[in-house]
Amino acid sequence: MGVDYQGSRAVPRMELGEAALEFIQQQNEFIGTQVLPIFSTKKKASIFPAITRESITREADTKRAPRGNYNRDGFSAKDRQYNCEEFGLEGPLDDGERALYASDFDAELTTVQIVTRRVLQAQERRVAGIAFNTTTFSGAALFTDYSAAPWDNASTDVVAQVRAAREKVRQNSGLEPNTLVISKANIDRLLMNTGIKDAIKYVARLTEAEILNALADILGIRRIIVGRGIYNSAKEGKPFVSADIWSDDFALVAVIDASERLSIPSVGRTFLWTADSPENATVEQYRDDAARSDIFRVRQHVDEMIIDPYFAHLLKVDA
Repeated sequence: MGVDYQGSRAVPRMELGEAALEFIQQQNEFIGTQVLPIFSTKKKASIFPAITRESITREADTKRAPRGNYNRDGFSAKDRQYNCEEFGLEGPLDDGERALYASDFDAELTTVQIVTRRVLQAQERRVAGIAFNTTTFSGAALFTDYSAAPWDNASTDVVAQVRAAREKVRQNSGLEPNTLVISKANIDRLLMNTGIKDAIKYVARLTEAEILNALADILGIRRIIVGRGIYNSAKEGKPFVSADIWSDDFALVAVIDASERLSIPSVGRTFLWTADSPENATVEQYRDDAARSDIFRVRQHVDEMIIDPYFAHLLKVDA
């Protein structure tokens, strides 16, 4: 039976949240907070200074005359604003269901895992829509259309395409991009690519991680982040239709930094308002006696945003 929580007041269930997140992370399914790393903030909304590419690359006179003063120079920042919004979902666990499943599995944990996955799936779709966005990444400096030489053609020179995108980012920002973001479908295409297969045929690749490391070395990128998540695109009540969250039409070459310092350039961030939701998926529980159920709520207070598109380059890699 459910625990008495003094009416319907919700109480945190940190241990359930940690267990659910650990389970989901083990599935290696969602990458949203790797692409737009979490920045914890005590403010729901605020203006913050973003270090600009102009400041990073600006030229300075460093010559000093004998007995003279050194020239001085600082940095400039561009004001950006975030405004965290709340997202969440609840899952009821009926007293009868709890008793029915007691000998089979942990019904509380299963309920929280399912609800948490749905909340994170929604976040993943938001991030994918932000990152693979031809409105944000438009114009020759930010977007290249390779649909005439797509990645599903094994003879396409993918290495040259990615290296060209790397050079675009370097020219735009002065920084070498460190990450390639692609879908699972495009990893499979890369592994079938003639030039890449030839380049890695002598590499010992016992694990998927070693395969990704070999690909990253060939492409001149520190790491590859692979979007594997799917969702059911069918209308409610209709048969299941599988759809990829991360489109195989695009690939993103980007500068991504996960440190808790906004002074370090990164293409984007997920701002998490920790005063209200300490974790990216905060779990709470309360009692609904009218329904003879314990209600498990999973919520987050976040704002996912691109800070500066010039720290990335988007490629269209499918016809």
